[in-house]
Amino acid sequence: MLKKIGMFSLLSCVSAMSFANVETLKNNLTKQYPNIQVTNIQTTEMTGLYSASLDNQIIYLDENAEHMFVGSMVRLKDQKNLTKDLVLKQNSIDWKQLPFKDAIKTVKGTGKHELAIFSDPNCSYCKKLEAELDKLNDVTIYTFMYPLKSQSMAVSKSVWCDANQAYAWKNLIQKNVQPQAKSCANPIERNLELGRKLGVDGTPTLIFGNGLKMVGGRSAEEIQMIWKELGL
Repeated sequence: MLKKIGMFSLLSCVSAMSFANVETLKNNLTKQYPNIQVTNIQTTEMTGLYSASLDNQIIYLDENAEHMFVGSMVRLKDQKNLTKDLVLKQNSIDWKQLPFKDAIKTVKGTGKHELAIFSDPNCSYCKKLEAELDKLNDVTIYTFMYPLKSQSMAVSKSVWCDANQAYAWKNLIQKNVQPQAKSCANPIERNLELGRKLGVDGTPTLIFGNGLKMVGGRSAEEIQMIWKELGL
């Protein structure tokens, strides 16, 4: 019993020390760099080094908040990329819980790769992404129309009500061909609510088949590289 109490006390002490060190870093950041919005600060396997999130990427900081670096932390004994695991952990959702019935489905080739896109038809970065998506092969794309801009609401609903949703969407976002105004039951409000729950703050937002969520446009080459690296 004494051994159990002693071990519990030791673990509690270690936990408290780790928490205190994280708090020290937070206080140093607030004091020295109040305008830098750093989140998800936590300890790493390396003593005195902490991981955190800044502008949607993983960074590393020392406790005194004097140095920051960006890159991958690899554990040498098994070559495990700890940064990749952290990215997946902090930026993943449950892919199977996405309501695909509320998305426009486009299949190219075998469709073995899967992507979900939250896109606003009046978002310039979304337009650029669509051109990159056209370069991909063997992919199934689920487009969740996500009209963050007020002028995008009506056209998004009209696209959904079109007899050929995929064609109407491509014409709108790539050629600015406005769809014929139509009204029907649509998922646009549900998409907005879904995005809020998932933390989709901007468009485009990509979600890969393993649930990895990435904000911002990507080139076709970058998307293919992610597929390869993650075994998708």
